[in-house]
Amino acid sequence: MQQVRAVVARAQGAPVEIAMINVPDPGPGEAVVKVLTCGVCHTDLHYREGGINDEFPFLLGHEASGIVESVGPDVTGVAPGDFVVLNWRAVCGECRACKRGDLHYCFATHNAKQKMTLADGPDAGTELSPALGIGAFAEKTLVAAGQCTKVDPAARPAAVGLLGCGVMAGIGAAINTGAVGRGRSIAVIGCGGVGVAAVAGAALAGASPIIAVDIDARKLERAKAMGATHTVDSSVTDPVEEIKRICAETYDGADGADVVVEAVGRPETWKQAFYARDLAGTLVLVGVPTPDMKVPDIPLIDVFGRGGALKSSWYGDCLPSRDFPMLVDLYLQGRLDLDAFVSEEIGLGDVEAAFARMHGGDVLRSVVVL
Repeated sequence: MQQVRAVVARAQGAPVEIAMINVPDPGPGEAVVKVLTCGVCHTDLHYREGGINDEFPFLLGHEASGIVESVGPDVTGVAPGDFVVLNWRAVCGECRACKRGDLHYCFATHNAKQKMTLADGPDAGTELSPALGIGAFAEKTLVAAGQCTKVDPAARPAAVGLLGCGVMAGIGAAINTGAVGRGRSIAVIGCGGVGVAAVAGAALAGASPIIAVDIDARKLERAKAMGATHTVDSSVTDPVEEIKRICAETYDGADGADVVVEAVGRPETWKQAFYARDLAGTLVLVGVPTPDMKVPDIPLIDVFGRGGALKSSWYGDCLPSRDFPMLVDLYLQGRLDLDAFVSEEIGLGDVEAAFARMHGGDVLRSVVVL
C-alpha cells in the first residue's frame, strides 16, 4: 500500500481538491502505474457535475501516460519500466463480441478489482470511484493490466497520453466508425478536442473535402491547422446548406457529405448532421449528450428516404492494443501532430482552473504533468 496525492471530487458541483489516497499493491491482473501526464477532459467535468453517476467521491483523470511500477501475479502483457498509455477498454477475450473477433465491442471490459481509498480526514478509508476506471489525476494509480498499452518510449508523454480518450475518440470516429477515406467527403460539427481530432483523422485517411463547423473562430482556425479544407461559422451561415454547397462543388451531384461527425452531443447539431449527409451517407455521433436529451423530431420518411447509417462512436471504436502504437508511430514520423492538442501543461492543483478554461474554449487540452 502506498499513499499519494490525487485530485478528488467529493460532492456534486463542488470544486475539486487535492487529497491523499491509498493505492493498494497490485493483485492478480492488476498494475500500479506512476502517472507522468493526464489530460483534462470534459468527461472529468461531467463526473464532477454528477452527469455520469452519483458514486462520489470520484478520483478524476483518465487521459494518461505513465510508467508501470509494479504488476500483480499472472500479468504477462506489461512489466515494470514499460512506458504506457492508459485506456478504458481492457477487453475480456471471453464475451460474445470478443469470440467473434469484435474486440473493440467487448461487452465485459474490466478495471482493477481492488479499490483506492481516501487516506486521511474524517472519511479516511472511503472507497473512490476512478473516472472511467482509471483515476489518473494522481501521482500513482491502480488499474487492470489490460488498461496499460505499451507504446514507443521516445514519444512525448503529454502528447501521446491524450490518445487515452479524446484524441482517440475523434480520430476513431472518422476512420473506424465513419470509415472515411480517399474519394469521400466529411464534415465535422463541433471543433473542440474531439472534433479537431476527427479532422486530423480524416486528413490522415485522405478524405476531401474536410469541412469543419463551429461557432468559434479560434476553434475553426485550429481545425484548419489540423487539415480542414473548409470552415463554416454556423453562427452566421446555415451549416447544412453550406456543407451541401461545398460537397457539390467537389463531387458533381453530391447532396451533402459522405460522413458527418457530430462532436457536440446536442439534438440541434445532431439534426444538422442528419440533413447534411449525402444520400446513403453516415452520421457518427461522438459528442456525449446528457441523459435528458432526446433524438430530435425528424419525419420517419426522411430516415427511410435518405438511407445510409446513423451510428454512435464509443471510444472511436478503437482497439487500444492495435491503434495506440500505430498512432504513436505516426506521431514520431511527423505525420500526426499530437503536440498541437497540448494547449498548456499544468500541475495537479490547477485542474479546477482548467475546467473554467475549457468552458471558455481557450484550450484544446490542458495537461497535468507530474
